[in-house]
Amino acid sequence: MCDKARCPWPKTDPLYCAYHDEEWGVPEYDPRALWEKLVLDGFQAGLSWITILRKRDAFRAAFAGFDPEKVARFGDADIERLMNDPGIVRSRAKIVSAVESARITLDLREKGTNFTDFIWAIQGHKPITNHYDWGEIPTETKTSQEMAKLLKSKGYKFCGPVIVYAFMQAVGMVNDHTTACFRHAEIADMAKTR
Repeated sequence: MCDKARCPWPKTDPLYCAYHDEEWGVPEYDPRALWEKLVLDGFQAGLSWITILRKRDAFRAAFAGFDPEKVARFGDADIERLMNDPGIVRSRAKIVSAVESARITLDLREKGTNFTDFIWAIQGHKPITNHYDWGEIPTETKTSQEMAKLLKSKGYKFCGPVIVYAFMQAVGMVNDHTTACFRHAEIADMAKTR
């Protein structure tokens, strides 16, 4: 039950509240976890995040725990398997994009670029703590526009500036918990230790 002062968006859904309270906005530096979140945010395009969150375990099973080395080896049979998996969002374009994204991520790594460094370098490897009230939080920023352009230049898809900003919020690149939310100060403290 959502019984604390928090951002309005999780409302009373226990799964959404747990995600808000435990994950959203926490600075993430694990390259596998960052890649998973980027892929899931791509699947979210045109849908609500709670839809993806409810399917996250099925996505993890379908995409080999979001291990980019395994996903990069997916072929046509795997794509057809995923297209027939009712537990995930069955969009061929998004599935193919996820497989291509794994290959791009591995290619970056083989060329000496760690995915964490690639993602966090856009803002100097430091989380940003914003001080917004509900209704003031932007849907995109100059930085998310720059990151979207960078991702697209490498071949990533489903990564426009709005999706990228949602990703930045989720992985703690920006702390967009409202100032009245109990997590705002907690996340701000986490950012100071980096």
